[in-house]
Amino acid sequence: MLDFGVLSLLPPLIAIVLAIWTKRVILALFAGVWVGGVMVSGWNPISGTAQTLDWIVKNATDDWNVKILLFDFLIGAGVGLIYKSGGAFAIGRALADRVKTSRGAAVMGWLLGVLIFFDDYTNTIIVGNTMRPITDRTRVSREMLAYIDDSTAAPVAGIAIVSTWIGYEVGLIGDAFSKLNVDLTSVGGAYGAWMHSVPYRFYSILAIILVFLVAFFHRHYGAMLKAEMRARTTGKVLRDGAKPLMTTEVDLGMPKENGSVHVFIWPILTLIFVTLYGMWYTGGGSAAYAKGGLMNVLGNADSAKALLWGSFAMVVVAFALVIGMRQMTIEEAEDAIIRGMKQMIIANTILLLAWSIKSATDAVGTAPYIVHIAKSAGVGGSWIPLIVFLISMFISFTTGTSWGTFSIMLPIAIPLSYGVTGHIGPDVFASIGAVFAGGIFGDHCSPISDTTIMSSMFSGSDHIDHVTTQIPYAVTASSVGLVLYLLFGIGLKDWKILLPVGFVLLIVAWYALSEWYGKKYGVPHGKVPVYVVEE
Repeated sequence: MLDFGVLSLLPPLIAIVLAIWTKRVILALFAGVWVGGVMVSGWNPISGTAQTLDWIVKNATDDWNVKILLFDFLIGAGVGLIYKSGGAFAIGRALADRVKTSRGAAVMGWLLGVLIFFDDYTNTIIVGNTMRPITDRTRVSREMLAYIDDSTAAPVAGIAIVSTWIGYEVGLIGDAFSKLNVDLTSVGGAYGAWMHSVPYRFYSILAIILVFLVAFFHRHYGAMLKAEMRARTTGKVLRDGAKPLMTTEVDLGMPKENGSVHVFIWPILTLIFVTLYGMWYTGGGSAAYAKGGLMNVLGNADSAKALLWGSFAMVVVAFALVIGMRQMTIEEAEDAIIRGMKQMIIANTILLLAWSIKSATDAVGTAPYIVHIAKSAGVGGSWIPLIVFLISMFISFTTGTSWGTFSIMLPIAIPLSYGVTGHIGPDVFASIGAVFAGGIFGDHCSPISDTTIMSSMFSGSDHIDHVTTQIPYAVTASSVGLVLYLLFGIGLKDWKILLPVGFVLLIVAWYALSEWYGKKYGVPHGKVPVYVVEE
């Protein structure tokens, strides 16, 4: 790997700045990848272009990535069948008696996002597709739905005691301590260390709470205030000129009026069940469970393969239902499948380029440069959580990957905090928690993050609109998290005190910002009116 120093920041920064400035995500991402290719090719644009294409091909044929790409196409096919048959609208009608207001729809989206805790990808799919017709009907903006979807995906999956994330996280913790020859028996092993770190994941916890606050009280700020006011007053859930990643209504046409809730419920349940079973099966099943419990199973599971199986089963069940119930002919069903898969082309292109820019940042040494700068500062044990949180936030935002950030930062944060303190205690647990929290910050608000892209995709939101409306809330939660790590640094290390303090600070910040932006935009208190569906 070549040493580019501060220039190693160029590929991700160019991609992010261009994406927000031009609102052309594909062009911006390709530009970032291309700049990285040119850099590692000795600044030769011809060789750099060839390198760029090599990275794209490599990521397109990577085993994990190709499963996710196929998974997305199959999800698009399943959504096509469910939508065109009228199943999604049938769910909307079934819930109409219970959800008649914008507040009810927003809170239901939050609750569903918390309940789908076992996988962030599955979370974005189910919450986005289930809630979209409901939030559209109650005049909740697509930007708000994407925010609810995104902020209850990675933050929830990252702290859930059973999820596709925990096996990976526990494995990284165990590896880091094993290299230090540290016995974790006293804290319950690597899983115990993981559990002790959860209360120190301030950003994840505060982000989930903030979603509920804005969903229930309808007090907004930043670009989201404009988006929500537009939706309530005009009924436009998308701004004029917006380009949602999934244009279901345009691509598939109007759904059938005699849709059945069964065409929605059973395919979605099939997706969940087969995915969970796939994780169990690929993780070793009963044999792996007998050796190390559920965490051992999840740690060995191939979640991409499980998601692929689940999405295929979803399409099969949906197809069987629409044909068996005579809601669609075979020709109509096939057409809906193909059109549904076509919806995913732009989103999958963005995903592929997001993975490719990770290859570019690896090649130019973006993450090692950031870590080197931080390590050279030299800090005491109590301040390590604050430092690693800041670094993890920056790495995850500029590279668009939380898991990549975890793999980079945990092997540094754990030896650093343990080496300075000489024992396993709050400093070490808070450092672990800070890495996970900082990594999730970027995963759920960076414009080049796969989860951010998928949230835009399944919520039917313009991707850049989603990013620009969500970032103020992400920055609010992360800023309060920074204050808590600062308090930790000066000696207040009890999470049972820090978390309530953080909750109070979050409410104060949310209230003050909504008041300020409300005055700026002429919306009293930043409070968007509650819309009630007329019968």
